[in-house]
Amino acid sequence: MLSFQDIIGHEQIKEHFQQAIENHRVSHAYILTGEAGMGRKSLANAFALTLLCEKGKSEPCMECHACKQVLSGNHPDLIYVSHEKPGSIGVDDIRTQINDTILVRPYSSYYKIYIVDEAEKMTQQAQNALLKTIEEPPSYAIILLLTTNQEAFLPTILSRCVQLKLKPLKDFVVKSYLTEHLGVPEADADVYAAFARGNLGKAISLASSEEFQLMRQEVMHLLKHLKDADISELLDYIRKLKEDSLDIYECLDFMQLWYRDVLLYKVTKDMNLLVFKDEYRAMNEISKNSGYDGLEKILEAIDKARTRLDANVNMELAMELMLLVMKEN
Repeated sequence: MLSFQDIIGHEQIKEHFQQAIENHRVSHAYILTGEAGMGRKSLANAFALTLLCEKGKSEPCMECHACKQVLSGNHPDLIYVSHEKPGSIGVDDIRTQINDTILVRPYSSYYKIYIVDEAEKMTQQAQNALLKTIEEPPSYAIILLLTTNQEAFLPTILSRCVQLKLKPLKDFVVKSYLTEHLGVPEADADVYAAFARGNLGKAISLASSEEFQLMRQEVMHLLKHLKDADISELLDYIRKLKEDSLDIYECLDFMQLWYRDVLLYKVTKDMNLLVFKDEYRAMNEISKNSGYDGLEKILEAIDKARTRLDANVNMELAMELMLLVMKEN
């Protein structure tokens, strides 16, 4: 578990929480929204840890009895709401874990904190049950709802919570974390950071993912040999992607990154601006042989393939149509 100063990025949210603690203006209910892997749990845990710390400062001391209890997962006033069914948080989960216990005063702290992860899974009845508690909470109670999608909440819940949205980190922040803390080579870190789109958790998992390495090798090979391949070879490539159970959407994202780099190189001739900095020969070759309108058509074809897959068009057909456009341009 991290303190605020150990969490990378999200400065505005950390500052919001720390000022609330310093000014004794902590709200009773918060919604933290962000993609999986962006740090919602880390922020919620850091907030809880700081609130429960006996020193009462805007950073936890990590030394006092309360901090040690939180760090070992044994603090009686920090409750993680769990749910029986994997797909939903039902009214009984909310009643038994929050409503029935919230009037019991904190055991050892000034606050009693409830953290509800995957809160978008609350059924409407569960949300209505929670609403009664949020409308008239005891002075010591704090409820943190963590979600990937706050649209799933009733307007009445939204209006009674402080809403905090996690923003993607800058690519250079993600890259420097990967190179400094995980020893990822710079050229690889560029690719993971660009691919993760500001989501540090996703970048970290890509760096250790064998599936991602396999996808990267196969798609790179395809992109570099596209011009020389005939139709039957392209069909073999598509079959191979399918046989290796690669995520086709990830393959498309990768291709899009690649052709954006080609386009950028064509405009600027500056390798330092690119994600694929170590692919000078391939970039140079493709940008020489493709016109601006051709590259735009390729990027459109990738978008079109995505749309076709969303509409359940046969994967092999969608990929074949896209690769033919790539080959022609």
